[in-house]
Amino acid sequence: MLSRQSACALCLAATVIIASGARADDEIQVYNGDINEVGKWSVQKHFNYAISGRKEPEFPGGLIPNHTLNGTPEFAYGVTPWFEFGFYIPYAVDRDGFHSNAGKIRFLFVTPDAGKRDFFYGINFELGYALSKFSETKWNMEMRPIIGWRFGAYELIFNPIVDVGFGEAGEVTFVPAARFARKLGEDLAIGIEYYTDLGPIGHFLPLKEQGHNIFGVVDFKVADVEVNFGIGYGLTEGSDRWMAKMILSKDLDFGEPAGKVNPPPRRLVTK
Repeated sequence: MLSRQSACALCLAATVIIASGARADDEIQVYNGDINEVGKWSVQKHFNYAISGRKEPEFPGGLIPNHTLNGTPEFAYGVTPWFEFGFYIPYAVDRDGFHSNAGKIRFLFVTPDAGKRDFFYGINFELGYALSKFSETKWNMEMRPIIGWRFGAYELIFNPIVDVGFGEAGEVTFVPAARFARKLGEDLAIGIEYYTDLGPIGHFLPLKEQGHNIFGVVDFKVADVEVNFGIGYGLTEGSDRWMAKMILSKDLDFGEPAGKVNPPPRRLVTK
């Protein structure tokens, strides 16, 4: 584990990186089935940046991915051993300034103790309201199945994601993602993550127009903050050529509930 001085340096470096921009994906992440303990909150901060991205928006009036920062604070709460609730407050910063993207809620269902199982599965549902800079449809939904295996220090995870846009301009698109990683220590892992955007189900885009990005990633811990950092390369014309991403995760401790008083220690009574 790194020192607190290193943590401050990392946060400063992250600020420098994200101050220059990111792309329109609010998450570049493969879900691994881990959820919060019952009654516990956590926060994640997503930063995605197109170092060299597409120069045209995906639709008229949309964000131009090149040099556009995408940031997403995400809060999650463990409801049961198999259910976690969360909500997002996504935004973007481009050459025209700051753009809010309203918000999303999510419902994540997984096998209990997924982080300790050799085989695990689950599904995540997200419902979001998007503004015109981000989507041609105001209401959108994501369905993200989670299927994973662990073999000793190795893990292989698939997220065959389906995105649904509601309304006249809405489509049902297939955007699968995958991760293969090796654990090197208690708080250190390296791996490869693969993200795609194949287009509408039943009418996939031509290969050169599809999104295909491969990332080299490293997971580590700085003090009590978990870090996922990656550099990605686009394999097709429909992809951003070079990408950077960072996810900072931290458990939140709100202490004892208000009004709760711990009972005094019991005294040992002898006769």
